[in-house]
Amino acid sequence: MWKDIPVPFYMAVHFFEVLNPKEVLQGAKPVLSQRGPYVYRSFRYKTNITFHDNDTVSFLEYRKLFFQPDLSNGTEDEYIIVPNILMMGAAVMMENLPNFVKLLLSGALAGLKQEAFMNRTVGEIMWGYEDPLIDTINMLVPGLIPFKGKFGLFIELNNSNSGLFTVNTGMKNISRVHMVDSWNGLKKVNYWRSSECNMINGTAGEMWPPFMSPTSLEFYSPDACRSMTLVYERSGKFEGVPTYRFVAPKTLFANGTDYPPNEGFCPCMQSGIQNVSTCRLNAPIFISHPHFYNADPALVNAVEGLHPSKDQHALFLDVHPMTGIPMNCSIKLQLNLYIKQVSGIIQTGKIKPVVLPLLWFAESGSIEGSVLKQFYTNLVLIPSLLDYLQYIFLGLSVPLIISAAETLADAMSNVLMVPGASI
Repeated sequence: MWKDIPVPFYMAVHFFEVLNPKEVLQGAKPVLSQRGPYVYRSFRYKTNITFHDNDTVSFLEYRKLFFQPDLSNGTEDEYIIVPNILMMGAAVMMENLPNFVKLLLSGALAGLKQEAFMNRTVGEIMWGYEDPLIDTINMLVPGLIPFKGKFGLFIELNNSNSGLFTVNTGMKNISRVHMVDSWNGLKKVNYWRSSECNMINGTAGEMWPPFMSPTSLEFYSPDACRSMTLVYERSGKFEGVPTYRFVAPKTLFANGTDYPPNEGFCPCMQSGIQNVSTCRLNAPIFISHPHFYNADPALVNAVEGLHPSKDQHALFLDVHPMTGIPMNCSIKLQLNLYIKQVSGIIQTGKIKPVVLPLLWFAESGSIEGSVLKQFYTNLVLIPSLLDYLQYIFLGLSVPLIISAAETLADAMSNVLMVPGASI
């Protein structure tokens, strides 16, 4: 089960379409409309499994995604108007370069008929499209974007792994099981400005040590380039199996002003978004909760069409505390692009600075079928039966104890009635 996870995982992607791109170029507030979900079945499996002498095991976990038309609200062939991510990202990245470089780029963009917003299919945005702008940027500013060929937001997600994890097996110390020893050979990352933020804490996010306490749990997320801490919210049950629910604290994506330990993730903007440019090719990319849930209201008010809701946009993990195995989970993240007018690049028009949501996705999975039945039988039904049997045996033993006591009392009485007897 650990090697080939039998739990069905699904990734649901929601895009934000820009309804007024021409007006945004003139300085208007972006008006967004949520499209989707576009749902993919996610299959996970481990390879390169290697056990080491120090009670650790290394592995690569791969993901394969398959589109599910019957679960989706739309197809991958649908067109959506979104920011020209490559162009707008490059413009912000080149803001501080000499004016003649920006003028060269602006001329090249005009020749390539590149605009600030593009109308492309869902499949192209996710899995990649060929764009001559890639070669142009590589020619004008070598090394600015270290990739060639196609560009897509999820192009490196499908049929790829999340890095080489080395975790503890728990053979000698069960309280360390699945705790990360290293990731890609690193004991800590170097994306952030403080040693605390660069730490690789917790597990790889698949399971936790058993006999959990209702406090918090940690895991390292390669997608977010950081460790995350979730906090206990409440106890409950999933299909009859006891669980602890863990959720994201409001401080997860808070800026350094509101939550000083997060200062290492800066440069920061408003609370509720995290700058991940240092681990995303220096592109002006931010992550957040969907619809800027738990974020500064200024982010929501800067655009139209967002409706943050705990029920729809908060992430959670329901974990069986005795084994540390998740029974039900939904991890949600939103990708945002910082766009603005850049002097010298006419294609950026009069766009006002704004953190613009691109899409949000939820990766969800829950134990079901024969695996759930096995869980319920071994961890709920059998312990309950043993508990009941304990009281049944105790109940059956009471008459025997009483009978034995009466027999002993009679024997003592007979002894006491014998002249000269002593006890």
